[in-house]
Amino acid sequence: MRSPPVAQEKFRNIGLIARSESEQALYSLRQLIHFLHGRDCTVILDKHIIGNLPEMGLQAASASQMGESCDLVIVVGGDGSLLGAARTLSRYNVPVLGVNRGHLGFLTDILPSEIESRVGQVLDGEYSTEKRFLLDLEVRRGKTVVGGGSALNDIVLLSGDSVHMIDFELMIDGHFVYGQRSDGLIISTPTGSTAYALSGGGPIMHPKLDAMVLVPLNPHTLTSRPLVVAGDSEIKIHITTEKVRPLVSCDGTEGIRLQVDDVIAIRKKPHRLQLIHPPGHDFYQACRSKLGWSSRPGDGS
Repeated sequence: MRSPPVAQEKFRNIGLIARSESEQALYSLRQLIHFLHGRDCTVILDKHIIGNLPEMGLQAASASQMGESCDLVIVVGGDGSLLGAARTLSRYNVPVLGVNRGHLGFLTDILPSEIESRVGQVLDGEYSTEKRFLLDLEVRRGKTVVGGGSALNDIVLLSGDSVHMIDFELMIDGHFVYGQRSDGLIISTPTGSTAYALSGGGPIMHPKLDAMVLVPLNPHTLTSRPLVVAGDSEIKIHITTEKVRPLVSCDGTEGIRLQVDDVIAIRKKPHRLQLIHPPGHDFYQACRSKLGWSSRPGDGS
């Protein structure tokens, strides 16, 4: 495991990840490659998009190989692209930087028009670092583990393709919390609190918080509210519904189909994502910009 870079360290071996189906992302990727070559950087391209840029003559690698060999990985796309990269790269402690070619861009905060200036600052050692924790998922059926995954934003229990509510029991650190009938439950990190959990009525949590929030989805009671728990908590969900086969999904990926008496276990992942930002990054400014919060009179931010 490499140590986190010090502020003066300059990155030389840089991996690039982007959405192959996005022409805008590929356009920015070409711009970024030319800029990095001009800075004498070695560029390694995600093997899934190497076929989209054959004229560049770059070496290809998987995300895992980038984690082992790169000093920095830059993701060009939306937050979804960075979420996918984070689930692989967090274990390698490699810094990750995001260029926004998506929608909100809470995680990918460099605008396409700023690529050369802002990436240049990072290459010169001018950046801040955040450690974001992920969640680990394990699904047990009796004594057998039938599925698992990890999430930077959230793990979501859903009723799947059924219009019926689901029944489940919630345990936190071995303590029974409640039995619930609802459309599901969102278990979110602070990173994910500005995503699906926010749409479900959950609170916005600062990224530095060591906490998780549990947000019920359309509960069949007026007294069920979002619950914030310690980041080191172990969450277990016992599926008690028989009429419906619900799903559990990590960061919106294809879910694991569940059945009655399955137990979902969720806990903090041992490795954290090392997310870096150019100078001047401000979480509250990002909230104002992305969520439409009011600015001070005369302040355009």
